[in-house]
Amino acid sequence: MITTLRHACLALVASSLLVTGNAQAEPGDYGFWTTLGNLFNPPDANTPVTPEQAQGMYPLSLNDPNFNDGFDPADYDNWQKVDVPASTGAMCGNGSPYKFFVYRVPDTSNTMFYFEGGGACWDYESCSGAAGIRGARNPNGIPDNYVQNINLLDFQNSANLATAAVSPLIYTHHPYNQFKTGEWNLVYVPYCTGDIYVGDKTEIYEDATGQNPDLVWHHNGLRNVQAVTSWVKNNLQKPKQMVAAGCSAGSIGALLNYSKLRGDMDVDYGYLIDDSGPLYRAPLNSADSDSFPSLPLHHEVLNSWTTFSPGGDPAAENPINMLASITPGFDDNELSSLYAALSSKFPGDRLGITHFLADGNFSAYSYERFHEDIYSDPDANSRLDKLRQKWQQDTHDNLIPLLEQTGNWGYYFPMYRDFNESHCTTILDLEYGEIAEHGLVLRDFLDNIVNYQGGPMMRAYESDQVSDYENNHNWFYDLVGGLL
Repeated sequence: MITTLRHACLALVASSLLVTGNAQAEPGDYGFWTTLGNLFNPPDANTPVTPEQAQGMYPLSLNDPNFNDGFDPADYDNWQKVDVPASTGAMCGNGSPYKFFVYRVPDTSNTMFYFEGGGACWDYESCSGAAGIRGARNPNGIPDNYVQNINLLDFQNSANLATAAVSPLIYTHHPYNQFKTGEWNLVYVPYCTGDIYVGDKTEIYEDATGQNPDLVWHHNGLRNVQAVTSWVKNNLQKPKQMVAAGCSAGSIGALLNYSKLRGDMDVDYGYLIDDSGPLYRAPLNSADSDSFPSLPLHHEVLNSWTTFSPGGDPAAENPINMLASITPGFDDNELSSLYAALSSKFPGDRLGITHFLADGNFSAYSYERFHEDIYSDPDANSRLDKLRQKWQQDTHDNLIPLLEQTGNWGYYFPMYRDFNESHCTTILDLEYGEIAEHGLVLRDFLDNIVNYQGGPMMRAYESDQVSDYENNHNWFYDLVGGLL
């Protein structure tokens, strides 16, 4: 009965297309009759993984017809959990099975890959979820109902609210900030490995107190992404337009996976939205952490999450060598060379990065545990000021010059928003991300990036250090913040 009613509702929605026509149609959108047909006969995948793609370093996986992933191709406009077989190598950090979530629509092939944010970890305290330590999301694995029934106004179900607050980029029914990608096919890539989706190493972390057993942790993010990509190719139509996006750990995960994901999907129009996950310049052969504040972080995470070592065997299987092998111009001594390398590899794509210049979250992960003048400072406000100073130094000295040298990277850096430590511009809503001195709002930037018609890339940052602190908050932020 539920399925019948759902199809009736979908048919009613589809019938409205007959009235409105295709005035808003974009590449990848289906016409009325195709959409109606899709409701009753969901289209099969048309570019499944090939035997060639199932070879090499970090290959994709061929379709396994004997594995029940739980997906119903005719269940449109609902979040569905998708299980992946262990044979893909996918798993969470604690060894539990990996799973992801798909929201399928009948009227377009266009697809958003959204990489969930949620910190990072590289020792016992951060990977185990110890109180008081900035760690990573989902140390105990992914619940089956993790992304189902997203509803920002369902305040009784606060367990799902953290996901609901993620972004209008994927929240189809956002009450006041809708964006067109929320009407596309949505692939939600959960985060449970603490390695910004680029790890491939199992570590044993010891409890420094000796009170708990060693923690065996699987930094398995890269293989999880390959499993998701494989499933999409094996089960859905090839998109005309594809966005890879995320916030925080998810955004740098989208950045680091874009070269392979974009190549594997081979779409007509590719877009990247990196929200608050910058890859700052930090040459690994340098010892100058004053000029390159992110340098200690880069060394730490590469050592914890990968078997890569600078100057090592370039044929050895690890995420950095894989990235170098498929991305001409990427220098494994300088991870931030990826910006120019992606621009050269995909010159027709539109690539964008955004974050608040007063971010107090990612900056803490980047510097707090690595710079003595910050972690030894007993005053919280003083520590925050120092974090922001290094963050803005990295942005202006070690990021913007790299982006300016490319032809298709846009950037948008407002100053401050009084929500979530001023971290991530696109979560919860798109408000208070204006750069008033340039007459811009955040939606202008998003529209500029996800734009198949092309045009000049938007590049703007805020220099006003005062006005954003005067009007940056509303009652809804208080309500959601109290429930999270």
